[in-house]
Amino acid sequence: MSMGEEGIVVGVCHALEPEDQVLGTYRSHALYLAKTGETDSFFEEMYGKEAGCAKGRAGSMHLCAPEHGLICCSAIVASSIPVALGAAFAHKYKGTGRKVAVFFGDGATEEGAFWESLNTACLMKLPVLFVCENNQYAIHVHIRDRQAYDIPEAVRHFGIYVHSSETTDPEVVHQVAADALKSMDRTDMPAFLHFRYHRYLEHVGVQEDYCAGYRCKEDFMAYYDADPFKIQRGRLLANGLKLAEVEAMEREIDTTIERSINRAKQSCFAEESTLLEHVFA
Repeated sequence: MSMGEEGIVVGVCHALEPEDQVLGTYRSHALYLAKTGETDSFFEEMYGKEAGCAKGRAGSMHLCAPEHGLICCSAIVASSIPVALGAAFAHKYKGTGRKVAVFFGDGATEEGAFWESLNTACLMKLPVLFVCENNQYAIHVHIRDRQAYDIPEAVRHFGIYVHSSETTDPEVVHQVAADALKSMDRTDMPAFLHFRYHRYLEHVGVQEDYCAGYRCKEDFMAYYDADPFKIQRGRLLANGLKLAEVEAMEREIDTTIERSINRAKQSCFAEESTLLEHVFA
């Protein structure tokens, strides 16, 4: 689940142009919603229905919406990063001017695919925005027990734009991403963003797991005090919107989600005869 990191993907996706493309990880519900703005195909896919974004075949961890610029999400750590390079190379080769943003966790920086891709992107001057969503845990192991390096400091040795922040404020993230994209235009080089956040729920599933003993609820509360939804709701009120107006927007969103869930529950699964369609071999 994406709870805790929504402000990151929202900020970055709104800084991108609509025709720019993104790739994500297995924790990409927020990315899908931020890039597409739609909930019908999303919930259809969650329920494994034919009208889902991948006709019910992808499920929660392999969301895609190429028509909206979401190339794919992958459950294999770091595997979407080299794919992002391929997409970026295609744009450079064709001269489209489009950019590619790839989202990944701190654990992905322990994979060779990350460093090889970062090195290649710099050598080939590819329009890739690397976005590290650092929740400080690879499943249950804290970053201090896994990494003998500081991620942003290590990336700075590649001579590209690097920004590291503790914020999940969507408007702050948006400005940081916009600055990174400008640097890419100016230098014809990739850029790297690093945001720390707290994963609200367990690694896989919809429950809390603070009783497991590898992290504490106090850390969660520190981040929840600056939850991106709380920040943005407070900002709307501070900028002059009335509470009733904000609540009306929230009800409209809730209604849209409920309608999509009900539609997904009632829609059809794919026919058995289509089982072998849309597969590679």
